[in-house]
Amino acid sequence: MSGLEIYSSEEPGFKPMVNFGSWRTAISNGPESYQRKEIKSLSRHLETDEVFILIKGSCLLLSAGTGDSPAEVCKTWMEEGKMYNVTKSTWHGTIMLPGTKVMIVENRETGPQNSESREIAETISL
Repeated sequence: MSGLEIYSSEEPGFKPMVNFGSWRTAISNGPESYQRKEIKSLSRHLETDEVFILIKGSCLLLSAGTGDSPAEVCKTWMEEGKMYNVTKSTWHGTIMLPGTKVMIVENRETGPQNSESREIAETISL
């Protein structure tokens, strides 16, 4: 098929799939087996929004404001097919159950050089 590329990933974790211009899409797959998942810190990207789309499964999206450190954590269970845009500089994280698949769209240059992480006051777990 000329001009058509098809991508898929079943490997656990984050995997960039398509890069073009200044953006990239990635797939993040949940763990193969659930072990008590705890979030002790959140991250933020200083130069880009980040879009999350739940393809299947269960994912808890955490957000905590845009201050110098994470504020009170808001917990949102994602719904399949809906787009969740985490705006630039918003502290965030996810907890995914086994069998979960999330598509991520963000700036291609997103990485440790333009992101930061901070511990949160209260550990979050399922």
